[in-house]
Formats: sequence, structure tokens, C-alpha cells
Amino acid sequence: MTFRSNPVDDALAANRVINVLFVVEDNKKPLSTYVLMYYPVTKRAAIFDIPGNLGLLISRINRVDRIDRVYDPSRIGSYENEIEKLLGIEINFAVVITKENLVSIVDLLEGVEIFIPSPVLYRDDDGIILFPSGMTVLDGDKASLYATYSLPHEDTEMEVFRRQRFFLGYLSRQIQMNEKLKNPMLAKMYYSFFRTGIKQRTLMLLFDEFVNIDTDRTNIQSVGGNLREVSDQMLIIPHWDGNLVKEVVRQTLATLTREIEDHLIERTLTVEVLNGTAINGLAGRTAEMLRSFGYDVISIGNADRNNYESTVIFQRSGDDTMVRSFADVIRCNNIRRETVLEDDQDSDPVNQRIEYKADITLLIGRNFNGRYVTGN
Repeated sequence: MTFRSNPVDDALAANRVINVLFVVEDNKKPLSTYVLMYYPVTKRAAIFDIPGNLGLLISRINRVDRIDRVYDPSRIGSYENEIEKLLGIEINFAVVITKENLVSIVDLLEGVEIFIPSPVLYRDDDGIILFPSGMTVLDGDKASLYATYSLPHEDTEMEVFRRQRFFLGYLSRQIQMNEKLKNPMLAKMYYSFFRTGIKQRTLMLLFDEFVNIDTDRTNIQSVGGNLREVSDQMLIIPHWDGNLVKEVVRQTLATLTREIEDHLIERTLTVEVLNGTAINGLAGRTAEMLRSFGYDVISIGNADRNNYESTVIFQRSGDDTMVRSFADVIRCNNIRRETVLEDDQDSDPVNQRIEYKADITLLIGRNFNGRYVTGN
């Protein structure tokens, strides 16, 4: 990938989204891979987590395999290209942090603060290490271990979540220490620990922009799919032949670049999903799909009957623009504003079933094919 002398300045002048690939590398393989998308105009960001066992048709080897199979630590261009094709975007910058360099990076940041929900006992060759619960500041050695260890009994989702929280913690600390890191001697040392194809000045300008990111309001979305066995290995096969991933990214970019009031854009809609069909598990699968778009699905269940013809979105709160955006995700034009009182005996039985605990309720009817509403 070729850049001009000031690619960050060029991106800022063009008012376009800046996409940065971060790779945490262990034993010359990507342990964690994140794509940070940042829009300078609105100063909002989003992060996508790319699992290493994501199964794709890799053109270079002409078979379905893990996306990290093409990773080469000396030339990550092929890995970048596969991620670009997956997300449907162009990656502007790539930054690699090895497990060994992560120790030095965190120490220069004077530690990274992490919330650990429950104590973790980890035994390595040198003895036993305890990560206590609560807010904890990890030094370089402990941070590197926390971000890279793997335990046989640990739930996979918890392991992914732990590493995501560490990345956000690191990003937050980098933002806090940004001014201090501009000291020439400290900067030369600090930026030497990143492997990247761009100059130190360019990387400093990039991190200068990231100071505007509110990490407390920045979520990491995992690229998901169905877990399947392919050639004796378990791979995550993206939903809908990868089209859902690209649509999630498009929706995310639209949110980043939409210039509306902050209190509206930062608000996450809460959603209840009710299955009004005879298809078992449809509410759960729909909830998973909606979560991939960043919606907070707080409840799933069955409707009062299983023969509803039409899919309906019941809106009881939430900004109209946000609800319309939600409706566009599933191509549903049937939106009803919920105004019926709970003790109204003449109300629609569907409305009576709705509990006032989510901003919107999605009632799935027969015209929902698992992804879209057909024939509104």
C-alpha cells in the first residue's frame, strides 16, 4: 500500500473515514485483530473485531480456510486485502504490536487500567499469577499476559470480551498519555515498538486525531457467523455469504458520518424480539443478527400466537430517525407508535402483550425471511 508524505493530513482534508488495522501478534500469528474506523468531522469511532478462525474462501490458496492463514508478519498485505474484502472498505493504515513489544508499550504508558469482573488465577512456567477483581492497573508484563493468555476452561466469548476490553483500555490510556508521548526522546522510543509501514510523524498525527475518541462510548463489534467444521477445523462462517458483515459496516459508517445531535447518535436502541411464526428459534437468530448491527436486544420470546402474517415494529420510545434506521436494517415499513395504555381493554391484543421494557418491539411475521421483510 502506497501513501503520500502526509496521509493523515490528506484524509482529514478529504473529510473521509480513516480505517486503521491493529494486530496484536503472538508467535508470528495474529492473536487479536481490530479495525478502528474514525470519522474526523463528527469525532466518532467504531471498532470491528476480526476473529482469526473466521472462515473465508481465500483466493490465494483457492479454498475455505481461516482468515489468519494468509498472515505473514513480514508482509501483511495479503491479510489486509482479505479483511478489506470482508468488510468492503479500504484500510488506510496498519499497525502491528508484538506480544513482546506490548510489555514495553504499556510500561511507557505507565500501565493500563482494566476492569476485571472476577479474580483470575493463572499458572505459568514461573509460578502462579493472580489478576484481582475490580479496577486494576496492569504493568507491561501483566498486561501482555492478560491480553494473550488462554485457559482451557475459559468460555470463548469471555476470552474474546477480555481481549476487547484490554484493547479499549490500551486505546484509552494512549489517549490520556498522548501529550506526554510527544517528548522527542520518549516518542522515539515509544513509536519504535510499533511495526508499521508509515513514518513516526504520521503515526503521531494519527494518534493525535484519536484523542477525540470517547472510548467509554465506543463499542467493539465482533464479526460473527455460524460455527461449522471445515476440513477438520472449526470455522466461523459469516452469515449470508458475508453480505451481512458488509451491510453492518455500511450501517456503522452511516452512523459515524451522520451529523445529528450527540444525544441522539450516542443512544443505543433497546429491542425486544417476539416470534409470531411457527419457525422454531427465529427470534434468537434474529436477535443475533440485530446485535451484529450494534442493537441492544434485551429480550426474546414468542408472541401470543404463531400465525402473524406481517412483521411489525412497535415504537414506544427512541428518536424517529433511529427507529427508521432500525427498520431499514430489515426493510420493514410497518412501524406503529405505541400509545395504548396497559389498562385499555379495547386495545390490540398484540399491544397488550408488549411489556414496557424496551424502546421497540419487533414482532416477526410470516413475511420475514430471517434477514428481511418481503412484500411490505
